Amino acid sequence: MANNIYGLTDTGRVRGNNEDTFIALPVLGNQYLLACVIDGVGGYHGGEVAAEIAREQILYQFAVKPSDMKTAMLEAFKQANENIFSERQRVKEMDSMACVATLAIVDIENNQLHYAHIGDTRLYLLRDKSLIKITKDHSFVGFLEDSGRLTESAAMNHPKRNEINKALGFASPINTDGDYIETGQSPFLPGDMLLLCSDGLTDMVDKDTITNIITSDQSLQQMATNLVEAANLNGGKDNVTVVLVKNDKAPVVQEAVQPATAVKKKPEPSPQQPPLQQPTRQQPVQPKPQPVSAPVAEPVVAATQKPKSSSSGLTMLLVVLCLALLASTVWFYLQSKKGGQSSSTVVKPDSVARNPSEIKLQQLINSAKGDTVLLTDSAFKSPVVISSAIQVQQDTLYIKAKGKIELKADSAYSGPALLLASNCKVVVLDSLQFSNFKVGISVFNDALKLKHTQFNQCPSAVQVNYALADNQPINGRSPVSKFKSDSLASSTSKTNGSR
Repeated sequence: MANNIYGLTDTGRVRGNNEDTFIALPVLGNQYLLACVIDGVGGYHGGEVAAEIAREQILYQFAVKPSDMKTAMLEAFKQANENIFSERQRVKEMDSMACVATLAIVDIENNQLHYAHIGDTRLYLLRDKSLIKITKDHSFVGFLEDSGRLTESAAMNHPKRNEINKALGFASPINTDGDYIETGQSPFLPGDMLLLCSDGLTDMVDKDTITNIITSDQSLQQMATNLVEAANLNGGKDNVTVVLVKNDKAPVVQEAVQPATAVKKKPEPSPQQPPLQQPTRQQPVQPKPQPVSAPVAEPVVAATQKPKSSSSGLTMLLVVLCLALLASTVWFYLQSKKGGQSSSTVVKPDSVARNPSEIKLQQLINSAKGDTVLLTDSAFKSPVVISSAIQVQQDTLYIKAKGKIELKADSAYSGPALLLASNCKVVVLDSLQFSNFKVGISVFNDALKLKHTQFNQCPSAVQVNYALADNQPINGRSPVSKFKSDSLASSTSKTNGSR
């Protein structure tokens, strides 16, 4: 069974140390294969420490066969998170370390796969020479790629491709009852192959090249070596780690069997009756010719003469139209007399006039090309005074402030600074300040993600509106706690530090 699994890690061409690690070995009496790729985050060798803590905890968890694989995987991630978080608090130089991980437990005898995942490491399934990505990237760019808003090439070259919003060690405790950790189970059929890898591979090598390498007629060791070499040839900007698992049992090919057709037996003649005689063929009976009668001449109507019914119908239509026109004229006249002035002189009240800075901010958001809006202190040298809510209509948007960008409520304004439409799915605000708003941001569901955002004198920083099913009973607790943990938790960029 050991020939079914192989792992390899490499520092790459740019990094000075390797913060990746992996597990690739049979466990539980060689009945299962344990595969895992762990990618550390944090700098000052903190990423290496976090990754090793997670590795040790996973190995410890599967030293004894668990009663339930999903529960065991969640417990391994949960305990690894606690251990990393405790180490962050104990050692000052490692207060930003964390790690991401993808774990797979393979039962080849029963052709089953169990997996757990957090972050931007990946799990792929190769079946019939088709490579399918199983896990989702827990990052802003990964969301754009998984939802089809970014192509693979654009995601590989996106400036924020290394930013993640979920990891082990970010906060304590983590919710293993919800969707913070992705889990799943799938058939792992004879001939299937798994690829677990860090983003050091997928940021450098496209899916087609990966597929060509792992569908070649080579050993797992040679395939893993070729994958690492391909990443390094394309730049090797990050540590590269891969684990391959193969179900090398012979695929079962079902033979096509032609369905049997029922043969109808001819009915045997009854002993009391003589056999049926074949009917004699008769000549077709020719129909008797019918006498042809002369056609009856239709009455000729002069071209200038119209039927009486058509003329009367047209007259009635004209009468109805005239009455409708007269009635509408009288109605408009009466309406214009109300209030002592003509309807053409009614003046609509002017809307509140916006100042130039908030007009500029709204235009920047409306005209965003792509998914990112960059606000600079050179464009907004003073606080942006908000007198009417800034509208965000895009389903996905990243608003980044460079320098000090402050949104300040007008003294006569009591609404929110930002109003996110109900169709917004992911809106990230980075490094903005909100001052003196009764409501800082109004948002639907959990579309809002906050990074380094400050609220000054805002009694209600974020107002969350929930779109619930109409005329349907609702059970369970409010998702406010989920919103707080997902949206207000700090998001760490893997471009900081040594990663």
